[in-house]
Formats: sequence, structure tokens, C-alpha cells
Amino acid sequence: MRHVISNNIDAARPLTEPVFLILTGLADQPRHGYALMQEIEQLSNGRVILSTGTLYGALRRLLEQGWIERFAQEDTSREKQAYRLTREGRRQLQAEVERMRQVTRLAAARLKGSEV
Repeated sequence: MRHVISNNIDAARPLTEPVFLILTGLADQPRHGYALMQEIEQLSNGRVILSTGTLYGALRRLLEQGWIERFAQEDTSREKQAYRLTREGRRQLQAEVERMRQVTRLAAARLKGSEV
């Protein structure tokens, strides 16, 4: 039997890597889609390159969840849609960072304890 104890169901579920990188890419400033794609590629050292379909599908879901919101930018020459984290999105990102810290701390301790 499996027992999971959590005060928040969303915080108990790990974020997918693309969602984690999207939220991370928006953590310091609002970005439009293309700039966010470039930021994700840079954050992942070129390992993650999102297609426009994947990015905009994820952005749509994050908008629906209230984790991000549209942000009006001064540069509307090409009607770029910019996005930024909401308070809830920041909370979700912080919860994931803490979850990852706990998991990596555990793994590091196990590895250290198994050194021969």
C-alpha cells in the first residue's frame, strides 16, 4: 500500500521538465514566446529545445491553471504576447525546487554512504 502525505496535491506532483523550465524562464522577468524558447535552450545548455507547439500548448495549460498570466509589453509592433509568473506559479516553482533539493540531498547521502 502506498501512502503520500501532502498538504497540497499540486506540490506533491513533480513538474515536467518543460514546465519547470518555462516557470524558471519566467521567474526573473516577463518574456514573449520566442524569447522564452531561447531562454529554455540556454537554461538547459542546449539539451531542451521546445517546438512552438509544445511551448504554446504548455503556456495555454499554465494560463488555465493560473500559474502564469499575459503581460502587456510596450513593444507591440508585432503583437508579441508576453507572459509572467503569477503568485501561484512562483509558489509552485518554489515547491518544486524544494522537492528537488530534498531528493538530491537524499541521493547524495546514499551515494556517499555507498562509496567503497
